[in-house]
Amino acid sequence: MLLRRSLATVSAGFLRRGARHICTSDVEENGLQNTPWLFVGIGNPGSKFIGTRHNVGFEMIEAVSRIEGIVLNIERHRAIVGEGTIADFPVVLAKPQTYANLIGESVVPLMEHYNVPVGKIVVMVEDMNVRIAKLQLVLKGGHGDHKGLINLIAHLQGNRNFPRLRMGIGLPPEKMDPKAFVLQRFCEQERKMIDKSILQGVDIVRVIATHGVHAAIDSMNKTKAAA
Repeated sequence: MLLRRSLATVSAGFLRRGARHICTSDVEENGLQNTPWLFVGIGNPGSKFIGTRHNVGFEMIEAVSRIEGIVLNIERHRAIVGEGTIADFPVVLAKPQTYANLIGESVVPLMEHYNVPVGKIVVMVEDMNVRIAKLQLVLKGGHGDHKGLINLIAHLQGNRNFPRLRMGIGLPPEKMDPKAFVLQRFCEQERKMIDKSILQGVDIVRVIATHGVHAAIDSMNKTKAAA
């Protein structure tokens, strides 16, 4: 019953429907502190891609959904979406079904629908240039040759000022095509490491939703220093 009330509150109060513009300035400048955070996982739809390196973004969204009780039960703008709250702060979870390389076709319409500025999109993405299972949170940056990020930046008219939560998947073996590597599944040892990091990713999402990206980065740095 509490979850239903929370979802109703988000839908009725926090989420403005049908906005037809893209907010590209800082959150504070737009006075949009009460708009939801839009957490987007990158991945490919379909059972054959489940558990692959390319789909760790989907896995992080699914973990947040499960742990925070935000049901992914809405089909909207070519994505599977969940609306809810984390500690009373509105959030939207999204798994674009466009395939990983075309996420901009889904994410930008979702931004318009929920009136989310660029600075409140958090993209969860795999990264071959980060060691296996390591998490990195950055405020903004380039695309790192990731075709999904290239597509999203293009649909944002070149705006790169959105946070990303990167999950390291390691480098491919010598002579292996990176395109084939990202479609492989993790070995047993890697799987255990990834699962642990996904749970840490849920904690990071919780800090972002309640205190913002800067606070989440500070928290990660303190944890790293204490280790």
